[in-house]
Amino acid sequence: MTDARPTDETRPRGQGRPERRWFALVVIATAQLMTALDATIVNIALPSAQRALGFGDAQRQWVVTAYTVCFAGLLLFGGRVADAAGRRRSFQIGLAGFGLASLLAGLAPTLPVLAFGRALQGAFAALIAPTALSLLAVTFTDQRERTRAFAVYGVVASSGAAAGLLAGGVLTEYLDWRWCLFVNVAIAGVVLTVGRLVLPDPPRFGSAGLDAASAVLATGGLAAVVFGCNQAAVHGWAQPIVFGALIGGVAMVAAFALRQARIPNPLLPLRILADRSRAGACLAVATGVVGAFGMFLILTYHLQVVLHYSPVRAGLAVLPMTLANALSGYQLGNRLLPRLPARILLAGGLLVAASGLALITQLTPNSGYLATILPAQILIGTGMGALFPPAFQLAINGVTQQDAGIASAVINAATQVGSSIGTAILNTLAVTATATYLATHPTAPTLQRAALIHGYATATAWATGLLAAMAVLVYLLIPPPRPQPTEHNQTTHTQTAKEES
Repeated sequence: MTDARPTDETRPRGQGRPERRWFALVVIATAQLMTALDATIVNIALPSAQRALGFGDAQRQWVVTAYTVCFAGLLLFGGRVADAAGRRRSFQIGLAGFGLASLLAGLAPTLPVLAFGRALQGAFAALIAPTALSLLAVTFTDQRERTRAFAVYGVVASSGAAAGLLAGGVLTEYLDWRWCLFVNVAIAGVVLTVGRLVLPDPPRFGSAGLDAASAVLATGGLAAVVFGCNQAAVHGWAQPIVFGALIGGVAMVAAFALRQARIPNPLLPLRILADRSRAGACLAVATGVVGAFGMFLILTYHLQVVLHYSPVRAGLAVLPMTLANALSGYQLGNRLLPRLPARILLAGGLLVAASGLALITQLTPNSGYLATILPAQILIGTGMGALFPPAFQLAINGVTQQDAGIASAVINAATQVGSSIGTAILNTLAVTATATYLATHPTAPTLQRAALIHGYATATAWATGLLAAMAVLVYLLIPPPRPQPTEHNQTTHTQTAKEES
């Protein structure tokens, strides 16, 4: 009988030594942490950057969304580039480009240069993320080790945004807001150097075309939708500029989907989403980050504006969410995933996170940190930790080597789309609810503070309902696991086969 286990000759280059796998995991997880951190690390630094560069409140959101929009819109294109050019090479190019873009953004003398640097960061992150996940899949082939590796990766992916708030607060208060960007230069350099030694080099698939037109449609459509949501916060939903941006964005996304069904080498092969488990995993993470990023948005302003926390204190205040996320991700993701169906972990994670968001809806001007904010963070972190490891594993389960890069890009794109659109919509809901409260309570005591909290609670209530509804949908969408044959049935089947032969 032939031994089907990979040998040094059949393994991807760089995977021959088993001990290198865990060093490769460190490299991949660190790169993922860097891209996840940058989605939020500048949030707490924004007031300092705004004062230094002299831009207004209406423009400050572009420092965040320039990154997330380019990240989300170009992820599918990045997945195809990885398949065509080679995943290790694409990973290295992404790291080098991310470091240089971070240096440009950190040195920015004006808002346009800062936003451009952030957009470049997002573009190169779109090359790092899909290659990281696909490299993880080819590095760990043993099912037990793969489950553990994906648990670590899921913890990093889901806790990086919360850790970014803490890192941003520390760097802003003790150094300067620009160090929130400079720190990436050092991280990218170290990861790039070590990665050259330990990462595998899977085969490339250069025959697939690179459809730049689809990348433009996806990125432009997402940017238009985010722009429309942001304009609604300023002008209201009924303004022509809001309708025009939203309709234009939806039209571009629809044109993107139509193009994928018609061209021979699509950026997103529709067969990738035809699998119900993969579609459910993408829906779960997209919904989950709406709640998580909504929480970050609410906490950032509530802690600093309402409770008057310093940047470092605000960063430390969100640390319990990061710890709960890490513990939940490794313990639940690593230990329960082999024992429980993935749809139970995904739906359960969404419901636990929704219960944490529900606590935030109870905020009042007199609410304290320990009574409301702390337990809410623990619940949200626990829910996200249970959600991400099985979602990432479902996303690439069963795909061919040729489609590994694009499947990885799809799940990462779902995360970034949820964070981009979710943040924009929840911010609009909060601003609108605050304005309505101010108009209807002209004589209320502590008016401004009460109005802000009302806006936060309203936006969080919408997020709570969304996560609860999607938990039910994800549970119904993902099919139950197929029953494994028992030892008796296997023996009977073997005997029958021998008799027939």
